[in-house]
Amino acid sequence: MEVAGPAFSFNLPFGQCPDCAGVGVVLAGDEGLVVPDLELSVVEGAVAPWRERSAAGCREAAVAVVSGWGVRPEAPWRSLPPGLREVLLRGREVAVPGRSEVFTGVLPWLAERQRAAAGGSFPGQVFLRPVPCSSCGGGRLRAEQRAVRVGGRGITEVSALPVTGCREFFAGLELAERERVLVEQAVEEILERLSRLVEVGLGYLTLDRPARTLSTGEAQRVRLAGQVGTRLFGLLYVLDEPTAGLHPQDVEELVGTLRALRDRGNSVVVVVEHDARVIEAADWVVELGPAAGEHGGRLLFSGPVEALRSSEESVTGGYLAGRWGRGLPERRRASEPGRELVVRGAVEHNLGGVDVAFPLGCVVAVSGVSGAGKSTLVDQILYRVIDRALGGDAPPPGAHERVEGVELVDRVIRVDQSPIGRSARSTPATYTGVLDAVRTLFARTERARRCGFTPGRFSFNSPGGRCEECSGEGVVRVEMHFLPDVFLPCAECGGSRYDAETLSVTYRGRTIAEVLAMTVEEAAEFFREDPPAVRGPLRVLCEVGLGYLRLGQAGTTLSGGEAQRVKLAAELHRRAGRHTVYVLDEPTTGLHARDVERLVGVLHRLVDRGHTAVVVSHSMDVVRAADWVIDLGPGGGRDGGRVVAVGTPEEVASGRGHTARHLRRALGKDGVPGEIGVR
Repeated sequence: MEVAGPAFSFNLPFGQCPDCAGVGVVLAGDEGLVVPDLELSVVEGAVAPWRERSAAGCREAAVAVVSGWGVRPEAPWRSLPPGLREVLLRGREVAVPGRSEVFTGVLPWLAERQRAAAGGSFPGQVFLRPVPCSSCGGGRLRAEQRAVRVGGRGITEVSALPVTGCREFFAGLELAERERVLVEQAVEEILERLSRLVEVGLGYLTLDRPARTLSTGEAQRVRLAGQVGTRLFGLLYVLDEPTAGLHPQDVEELVGTLRALRDRGNSVVVVVEHDARVIEAADWVVELGPAAGEHGGRLLFSGPVEALRSSEESVTGGYLAGRWGRGLPERRRASEPGRELVVRGAVEHNLGGVDVAFPLGCVVAVSGVSGAGKSTLVDQILYRVIDRALGGDAPPPGAHERVEGVELVDRVIRVDQSPIGRSARSTPATYTGVLDAVRTLFARTERARRCGFTPGRFSFNSPGGRCEECSGEGVVRVEMHFLPDVFLPCAECGGSRYDAETLSVTYRGRTIAEVLAMTVEEAAEFFREDPPAVRGPLRVLCEVGLGYLRLGQAGTTLSGGEAQRVKLAAELHRRAGRHTVYVLDEPTTGLHARDVERLVGVLHRLVDRGHTAVVVSHSMDVVRAADWVIDLGPGGGRDGGRVVAVGTPEEVASGRGHTARHLRRALGKDGVPGEIGVR
């Protein structure tokens, strides 16, 4: 049988497995999702998909089956005989009072609805979990393609190898003379491309790894490896935050890749970069500032990095030279005995049966090289378990035995860098609650009372006082058909969001639109004598370094770091009370050293209020300022997934591994001054 090269592509119909369409996984019913509460009875809705009104017939049939087994329908699911539970889940021919018929279990019922949806979504989809395709075993290809062997291995077996193992396989491939003539050039090209991936620190990735599961740093290095292998010259490369999500060890490898591009005769322009190692490795540095927003926009420095350190105007130079930045915390917090979250037997992805404790009432940093398993442990297991235990709707957690200590937590909040809203309606003023208090002040003015205006009149999110031409957004959308839509200021309200009557009301000489146009700093000064409900959030926003934002600035225009600090500011303004676990994944992405310093201060303030902060971070500035460090590794992918060290930053720095080496430098333990941006 002769098989053409394109037939080995799972993206083409004649190569992909027909049962999973080349995806490698199919959706199948999951007993844990179908029966989430074992204490409920069938009558009370233990079988979650049959709680909906349209499935009333299925629920009644299930009750009849339970009764036919001589079991009370009110009995909790946990107490049902195993055979009965199997029938309810998977169905079979059963005897019901007066007749014998086939009972369709809930899992076949869900499968039938999935087939009827023909690839589209359907209401019961939330009860399905992706599992490897039984036909191809997750290999994505047809049986004919999987049967072809090279060097004793099929293409799916080779794709499942890590990059380093795949390179070893092709380097040691023994071919006959005729085969060597046909494929020698292809093998050389394969080896070169695999070597490029190893050079940028991605030797642990498997070739069949889905792109959506790659971290930001991994995806960017994959693209860089492709560019290095082109052997082109005379090109201009523009990169934006290429170190996002990278451990210091990975940054060193990235710098080597950038230098290789430069040495080949290319120009490498890093548009935005805050990492000290990349800045120090640059041939030329251009710095803008001195601050953000309207306080920035000036050229502070342009020249070699040696001159940057001695520049008095340069903010970055001050940090690099050690003139700025505060020292370490005066003390490390210690959790009370028994007050900790303990993850047992974590085996999701590359985690190798990890048992690890997260002390409560501390800033806990989780470190390790890219691909070590940090996000899997914290986000996919710890956060999801706590959220679901507290009644949240987080996705099912990754594979693990159990998580102990969840009863000690009252809330869990994942503070990421996603936008604070999906439209111009979400602003710093609305997210932090400032606008609610400001609307109350406007409603108390004499003119507002005379006109009968309530606080709702001054909301641009509801009819009454907003401009109806733009529905309170201040802009109108102009459809460009084959081009992206264009947003223009509303001609009716001039972008103010409100109608003329609402704008006729002023508070101390300012309209509501003029207040929203203020920066946070201006508003804090303007409302300095007003109630704490107004002053408090404004003060906190200034303290986290966001005084330059405008109160009415659309949330979609904020950077990831700005959005994250707005969320943290909103939390700081809440009343201290219920114990909250804050989960942050790479919070320093896109932040300058000055902003990192403020972020670390915010985290410690949250913990001082009786909460816990669990931070996944590669930034040694964050790690060295934490109370407790959990270091995973020692490498990435199959070489990771193990606990390398736990303890205070000083204890972790005294050990071995990539994090220990860089943490010693950050703490100044190896004769090198400590790094920047600490508490």
